[in-house]
Amino acid sequence: MTTNEASLVRASMVEAAPAPVLEGGIAFWLRNNLFATPKDTALTIISLLVLAWLVPPALQWLFIDAAWMGDGRGVCATVAQGGSQPDGWSGACWAFVHAKFSQFLFGRYPMDERWRAELVGIFFVVFLVPMLMPKVPYKRVNAILLLVVLPSTATILLPGGWFGLTYVETSLWGGLMVTLALSFVGIAVSLPLGILLALGRRSEMPVIKMLCTAFIELVRGIPLITVLFMASVMLPLFLPQGVTFDKFLRALIGVSLFASAYIAEVVRGGLQAIPKGQYEGADSLGLSFWQKMNLIVLPQALKLVIPGIVNTFIGLFKDTSLVSIIGMFDLLGIVRLNFSDANWATAVTPVSGLIFAGFVFWFFCFGMSRYSGFMERVLDKSQR
Repeated sequence: MTTNEASLVRASMVEAAPAPVLEGGIAFWLRNNLFATPKDTALTIISLLVLAWLVPPALQWLFIDAAWMGDGRGVCATVAQGGSQPDGWSGACWAFVHAKFSQFLFGRYPMDERWRAELVGIFFVVFLVPMLMPKVPYKRVNAILLLVVLPSTATILLPGGWFGLTYVETSLWGGLMVTLALSFVGIAVSLPLGILLALGRRSEMPVIKMLCTAFIELVRGIPLITVLFMASVMLPLFLPQGVTFDKFLRALIGVSLFASAYIAEVVRGGLQAIPKGQYEGADSLGLSFWQKMNLIVLPQALKLVIPGIVNTFIGLFKDTSLVSIIGMFDLLGIVRLNFSDANWATAVTPVSGLIFAGFVFWFFCFGMSRYSGFMERVLDKSQR
């Protein structure tokens, strides 16, 4: 290397320079996102004015003028006299939610036997959380615990009648317990069944393709409330005399079959998005059909349709409230049932109960949505 060439070689790295003043910080973010154009500025100002008009009264009603503890409607009626809200429209009656909270969780499940439902809930959390964490090992064992051991344990503990446990009719079940049970079983059954239906609809065997297509189009063409009504009212008419199914089991079957048809169409969209070369490459390696699907096609297809699958699961979770048509009370149903309690008959009791139910539904749906985004980011990183 000559002297002239050596002079061109840098002896030390240049220290990183700070970002330009106008290209970073809160002021830059506000200017770039909220005040970038006159139109954005006008919309931002209007939005702030609307929030300033709505948020303070909402906070006043929800928290400041609310009744938090009490034994009856008198505590909520008292708030209307001393609160800032108009007479007859006091603050929120959270005392009603507090008093009925146990029913909102378990419905009319016997008080002395609720430890069984609580134990199943603990198992559900303990088995589910590690399954949702990508870095936790032993996923196969975890899946067996969640999808085999948990349902078996719940089948023994919740209805009872085994090992000296008192039998509890499913008509007494209710609240969040029913909502979570229907959602979990519906999700666990509809996903694999939907994948099979999607593969069947793309099958080259005419009979399989026709049957899967007919099932998907039939189920997607009718509302869930009709499916539940048929499963509860019409199905027993076609069964032999003396043969019957539990009402809760009918709801589980109806919800699972209904969701599987929608999952099938979501997965079929993912299968069609996979390039033809992936199929041809798998065939050139001599893989069987199921090897090709399990190792090559389905992992890519399911990754593409995660938002659609989770969207279907969220809709399934909210649609569990329709089981009231067959006489079962999920979270929303048991909340509405308690409105008839004369001890809590006030103008704000229904609104308070519905807000509580809406928040619980939002909490679970938002959690599924955020986890969906997290898994998309994890899978994107793993492919880089």
